[in-house]
Amino acid sequence: MQAYLGTLGMPGLTAYVGLLDIGRPKAGETVFVSAAAGAVGTVVCQIAKLKGCRVVGSAGSPAKVAWLREVAGVDAAFNYKDVGSLTAELGKHCPNGVDVYFENVGGAHLEAALEHMNNFGRIVLCGMISHYNETTPASGPRNLRFAVRKRLTLQGFIVSDHLARQAQFYADMGAWIAAGKIKWQETISDGIEHAPKAFIGLFKGENVGKMLVKLS
Repeated sequence: MQAYLGTLGMPGLTAYVGLLDIGRPKAGETVFVSAAAGAVGTVVCQIAKLKGCRVVGSAGSPAKVAWLREVAGVDAAFNYKDVGSLTAELGKHCPNGVDVYFENVGGAHLEAALEHMNNFGRIVLCGMISHYNETTPASGPRNLRFAVRKRLTLQGFIVSDHLARQAQFYADMGAWIAAGKIKWQETISDGIEHAPKAFIGLFKGENVGKMLVKLS
């Protein structure tokens, strides 16, 4: 079952552990997710909704934004490539601030989140894909001072350190899927010869959900 490559696999466990164990969301809080239409982000968004949170996601195309709103059921989503100021756009969708930020992108997304984090907010450092192919070091975030002023917690994690959570993850995720509460989408390339293009496509944001290569 290919779901074990995505929602029921490592990306799903990453979302589960990162959000619940590190983000520690409470009902009524606002959760912001960057790369929200990716394999990890889609699961984070839906678990946060199941926990009674208000969820805002950013993605890189109108189709991804539509999927987040219509299928994943987020409260708000926006195309970060189509806004003048990411900080202003996030503020528009989070008028009461952000309590938990699930960080998948870094760069301008992290700066925008820091600007709008509430006091004692939690930032889950999962990935920073905007920095992966840099040839020179990034300049920021330039407003990291907010971590002090707002008494924020920023914590990175590697999912392989949390394999003891797998049994509970399978139990919870299996129940949510059986109840129709978790949805997912996959982007599938047909043929091993397309694997390099599919891999590069991850860094261009060409996938919705998990990127897979089907072996003929």
